[in-house]
Amino acid sequence: MNKKAFIFDLDGVIVDTAKFHFVAWQRLAASLGINFTEKENEQLKGVSRVNSLKKILEWGNKEISPEVFQAKMDQKNQEYLELIKTLDVKDILPGVHEFLLKLKEQKQPIALGSASKNARPILEKLGIKDLFDVIVDGTNVTKAKPDPEVFLNACDQLGYSAQDSVVFEDSVAGVQAANTAGMISIGLGEQNILHEADQVFNHFTDMPQDFINILLNKKK
Repeated sequence: MNKKAFIFDLDGVIVDTAKFHFVAWQRLAASLGINFTEKENEQLKGVSRVNSLKKILEWGNKEISPEVFQAKMDQKNQEYLELIKTLDVKDILPGVHEFLLKLKEQKQPIALGSASKNARPILEKLGIKDLFDVIVDGTNVTKAKPDPEVFLNACDQLGYSAQDSVVFEDSVAGVQAANTAGMISIGLGEQNILHEADQVFNHFTDMPQDFINILLNKKK
């Protein structure tokens, strides 16, 4: 039987935690007297916590000391962790749980490849941590997507080559990282935004019934 490494991003692919990031950043900005709306939030997607705070300070034309900067970053993370405590299995995006279970049935290797440093607690909250053979998150990598480090690390740990790997991503940078590594890239979201992916779907529920088998026979 054919086998491939199946690698999943977290935010926007398995669960939508973007709403929690937005609330946490909005509260932080308000504490600094800076207005923060959905428009600004869009510009922070895929951006590290440090650079996100730098951008917010630029928008508000504010300067703070390194000590306050660190305290504000910690504050944002604590707010976010409090907000994700409400997560449970019902927050998994449509079709994802079923797809993971099908992969398990077929004994396909599964990895998480995410920049989030909170990936493990989130997967635990969702009740699906045990479905992943390997978890590579922000605590294991130094280079951000579109650098493929996170995906290559996942491949190595699973014992598969990049050519025998499939990546599920919702961001342009993530799709580019998968493509750079020579992996099959499946985009989750808008076709016009993720057009560099090998295939794009709005949700896992839009994929053909036998999509896993199609992927197992697909060459990059």
